[in-house]
Amino acid sequence: MEHLRRDGLVFDVSDLGPPEGDVVVLLHGWPQDRSAWSAVGERLAAEGLRVLAPDQRGYSPGARPRGRAAYRMSQLVADVLALVDASGHERVHLVGHDWGGAVAWAFAERHPERLHSLTVVSTPHHHAMAWALRHGDQARRSWYMLAFQLPLLPEAVLRRRLAEVLRGSGLPEEHAQRYVARFRQPGAAGGGLAWYRALRPRLTRLVRKRRAGGGRAPAQVTVPTTYLWGQDDPALGRAAAERTARWVGADYRFVEVEAGHWLPETHPDVVAAAVLERVRAGRQG
Repeated sequence: MEHLRRDGLVFDVSDLGPPEGDVVVLLHGWPQDRSAWSAVGERLAAEGLRVLAPDQRGYSPGARPRGRAAYRMSQLVADVLALVDASGHERVHLVGHDWGGAVAWAFAERHPERLHSLTVVSTPHHHAMAWALRHGDQARRSWYMLAFQLPLLPEAVLRRRLAEVLRGSGLPEEHAQRYVARFRQPGAAGGGLAWYRALRPRLTRLVRKRRAGGGRAPAQVTVPTTYLWGQDDPALGRAAAERTARWVGADYRFVEVEAGHWLPETHPDVVAAAVLERVRAGRQG
């Protein structure tokens, strides 16, 4: 599979490993693309797994719709569901990093029947994140989410400074330059930032619910889940990471890594090992 088509959009997809292997779907974050998973995907394919890694909405040249509404979580989840359907498998192992992790959490809540397992890298569960924004230092860490709500200015600033920002957050130079090149493609900057702009109403509702004492939402993740978090992550702090366990109602493993945010690029062995552990456990079960 080289492309996925949905609702007039065309998503570029990397398809590695034997076609008959168990399917692993890898979802990248901002401002990455599917190449973030190259090292992880190679390791999984070498173990006999079929690996599907798409350039998500806003990143594929043929899938950069305009407007915040096009990037609502319902649309992002529907893109992944279309990919799972196209794989020809009823269930897959789903893996997400950064924004891809947020989509993976949502997909697991909405379509647990389509998953063997879930592995999320860096990104806490959204209810844990909403709680952490009102406790500890998470609001300070997330200042950029508010800055990205401004029209046009973030695109202009990041076109000049994105490489510097990424290097400063711990991303190796070779990856930073590759993501900067994509960011500068027509429509790519706005497409990636639209994820943040579409998030604001949803996150506001979650925070207000927590403030009003809404308690735990009835929906929980009911598939076996592994959550990897880098203890030196500058954007996502410990409070949300540790609280994420409350929102998983199935077998759960929390892996704390001596690293920062960019685990697929900097620690592919650790990420691949966590995914393989879930795959093997599923086979034994």
